[in-house]
Amino acid sequence: MSEASPLKAVVFDLDGLMFNTEQLYQQVGGELLRRRGKVFGPDLLDQIMGRRTHVALQMMIDWHELPDTVETLTSESAQIFSGILDTQLERMPGLAELLDALEKARIRKAIATSSVRAFTERVLGYFDLVPRFAFILTAEDVTEGKPHPEIYQAAAARLGFEPRQIMVLEDSYNGCQAAIAAGTYAVAVPGEHSRTHDFSRATLVAESLADPRIYEALGLR
Repeated sequence: MSEASPLKAVVFDLDGLMFNTEQLYQQVGGELLRRRGKVFGPDLLDQIMGRRTHVALQMMIDWHELPDTVETLTSESAQIFSGILDTQLERMPGLAELLDALEKARIRKAIATSSVRAFTERVLGYFDLVPRFAFILTAEDVTEGKPHPEIYQAAAARLGFEPRQIMVLEDSYNGCQAAIAAGTYAVAVPGEHSRTHDFSRATLVAESLADPRIYEALGLR
């Protein structure tokens, strides 16, 4: 790494940042609500994106005044998701190249996600990515979910660096707010699902994981 860069590690969000799972979640959420005569609109999507599953599902229940429990929707959504994951899961553009560049430069990297560990490891397993990260923090490793900064504070502590020395890559408003509140170098990487989110407080708003400004900030170019 270039000596000019103060950044010593990178922490990745998972859903919508590394993989197209936010798009797949929209399909699942849309099907859950379609079965109940409801619509999964953009306003609800913006509210729940980046949050832990049980929180997101409770918000969905409250939003549409559904009679269901979180447990019921969790089980049903898992069944729907399993039917599409094998055929539709894709890495987001630039992920493979960025991971290679970080490893070449010996920059440590980790994952901090609102998803549960079983799902996280399943998704990463499709591309044999688990061994490539120093550690993975999931919803089960923290008390507070994003936009609370706890998960990124925990990541910084585990990496042994000050938050300002860590680049966090996020695709949603809630995730980015968590990274900002933790004091990290917060990079927003909006997808089609989050183009309208307010990323004005992010250190950098990137076009994709292939954005040369990410590489420049890390001293890789």
